[in-house]
Amino acid sequence: MLARVCERQTVCLRKLGDDRAEKVKFRRFLMNERVTVDKIVIRTRARVREISAGRHVLAIQDTSEINYEAKRGRKRDLGRVGNGSDVGLFVHPVLTVDAETGHCLGLADVQAWRRFKTKAADYRKLPIEEKESYRWVKGPRRAKWGLTKASMITVIDDREGDIYEKWARLPDRRTHLLSRACRDRATTGDGRLFATMAALPEQHRLAVDLPARAGKRQARQAQLAVRFGTVVVCRPASCSDPHAPRQIELSAVEVREIDPPRGEEPVLWRLLTTHDVGTVEQAVTVIGWYRQRWHVEQLFRTVKRQGLDLEESALAEGAALEKLAVIALIAACQTMQLVLARSSLDEGEPASHVFDDREIQVLSALQARLRGRTAKQQNPHTPRSLAWAGWTIARLGGWTGYSSDKSNGPITMRDGLERFRAIAQGFFLAENVCPS
Repeated sequence: MLARVCERQTVCLRKLGDDRAEKVKFRRFLMNERVTVDKIVIRTRARVREISAGRHVLAIQDTSEINYEAKRGRKRDLGRVGNGSDVGLFVHPVLTVDAETGHCLGLADVQAWRRFKTKAADYRKLPIEEKESYRWVKGPRRAKWGLTKASMITVIDDREGDIYEKWARLPDRRTHLLSRACRDRATTGDGRLFATMAALPEQHRLAVDLPARAGKRQARQAQLAVRFGTVVVCRPASCSDPHAPRQIELSAVEVREIDPPRGEEPVLWRLLTTHDVGTVEQAVTVIGWYRQRWHVEQLFRTVKRQGLDLEESALAEGAALEKLAVIALIAACQTMQLVLARSSLDEGEPASHVFDDREIQVLSALQARLRGRTAKQQNPHTPRSLAWAGWTIARLGGWTGYSSDKSNGPITMRDGLERFRAIAQGFFLAENVCPS
């Protein structure tokens, strides 16, 4: 079923099946109680294990809700989502990216669940294992099963992942953490984290291009002041783990915008990490890793309305929708592999990470058709590399081929993949009808 979703770039069962028998087969697969989310994830985790061998891997985790409120009357057994009234489910993937090249390697883990219970009055006193927030610890732990061959792992998350138990439990000799601070924690000497970071001496200025966010900010180049140092945070009273250390030493990097435009919220990133940060170069590297977190948001965009349109699925059962969501994320990850291959300066990743040999032959055959008349519109990448394939798919999706055209993101790639799969099917049918 995953292969068919990748091929047709849809999760609509009516479009996935060629006939009634196939449609029934796919539905039964999703309804089968013996088919679990964990079993679906095992295969993609095994693939990541091989691809990640010897690499420093950024394991980027985040949560997104899949909202089915618009179809509430046709859904069963769904929980409440973020606003407490709409129905739907949650997904929490761990997306892996090569820290050196920026290539997407795949998903090392995915969790999916439905929220049926409201928080109890004593929720904060519960062990972390009994809280929904345990996903921020559980996800990286399970991801490490698929990253046993990686030389180093850096787990990256935003403010919601700033959990003391995570800092206490996850780091080891090859596993580091990098998170945006959420809580103004107590530090040694009766200090507070945010004031301590703000008091660090400025050591660098950094210019960063910020993309536009609809309704939130306009695209701009921000001038950022960088401060860094070492902080020692204290175990909070809310920590339910009696075995957690009383203090944890971390590196802190504060990134603060200088003179933001009027009406725009200034950039302020308070980053904590277990990596050593003692030089400007190390601080800039950590900031660059944190900015890779944007890729997981692009992954969510690819499975929603403009992409696979998961929230329009006609499936009714909550458990089946959980499994379909995981399959959609794995399929969307192929799109992200192509997007990041296009933007990477490294061309060492082969096209075979996404396409089989016959599909690569079709990609080769399409080059003459897609190249433009000028040198700037030629495919500049090494033949049969993933970047070369990404250029081809982006052209099929409507990208002009000019480096100045930035419209080669995940939605363009998704459109290109849909068109490519149709073209490839035509090639394969022609081989059968007119064998050489």
